[in-house]
Amino acid sequence: MKTISAIIPAYNEESGITEVVSELIAILNKLDITFEIIVVNDGSTDRTGEILKDLDVVLLDHPVNRGYGASLKDGIKQAQYDDILILDADGTYPQDCIPALLTDAADYDMVVGSRTGGSVAIPPHRRFPKWLLRKMADYLVGMKISDLNSGLRIFKKRLALKFFNILPNGFSFTTTITVALLSNNYRVKYIPINYNKRTGKSKFRPIQDTFNLLNLILRTSLYFNPLKIFVPFSLILFLMAVLVFIYSKFFTPQVMDITVIVIIMTAVQILALGLIADLVDKRTNR
Repeated sequence: MKTISAIIPAYNEESGITEVVSELIAILNKLDITFEIIVVNDGSTDRTGEILKDLDVVLLDHPVNRGYGASLKDGIKQAQYDDILILDADGTYPQDCIPALLTDAADYDMVVGSRTGGSVAIPPHRRFPKWLLRKMADYLVGMKISDLNSGLRIFKKRLALKFFNILPNGFSFTTTITVALLSNNYRVKYIPINYNKRTGKSKFRPIQDTFNLLNLILRTSLYFNPLKIFVPFSLILFLMAVLVFIYSKFFTPQVMDITVIVIIMTAVQILALGLIADLVDKRTNR
């Protein structure tokens, strides 16, 4: 019989947590599956913790708010089973697609509910940052990612534990595990789903969280595929050196030879650092 551990991080979700958990229990009870539901009350200041005590779940309590990723990591460590299902507590993800995710989980290392269905209620102020981050990640992993940070997915506990040291405590958890698995050629499948308007107030901070996500993508890529960062940077500096030489040769009284040499030397050093980083990466048994 198939087994799964469902993990739901919850921070001030009193308005929707009961419905989300009740629906999840109803869906999983219809399947031939052994399951547990772990809800991490992440330092909620409303009635979330009180409500969870009356629900049929394994309850983990954080005395203070530690973050979305920290909640997931504590839930993963607590989980009995290798297949991990994560789900948000705000009611945004339609749970009727969970059986389809479970079906494919046997053949893939991670199955993601991609928010590309016919009805997707993503706030306008989040669309451009999400598009920009996804394009950056597409380049760094060398393939198209339909949804970089979906909060509905199934993955293997053993793989999450393998990358625990780089998985952050904040919202970037899902972005980082996506980049980590794709960069290491694990099998990932995306299933189109709808995305509902959330219940309660969003905790997403457009500027700060977008910057943090971009930073995490770059750091994760440097960890797994450093040449994707170092080679383009080196080529840009080489091109800059050529342009400075041409400009000073034809439009100034004197060729800026020292400037050109400094730029070229910097480009060579950056390329060398990239090659060394790539060598270390390939020789490291992660």
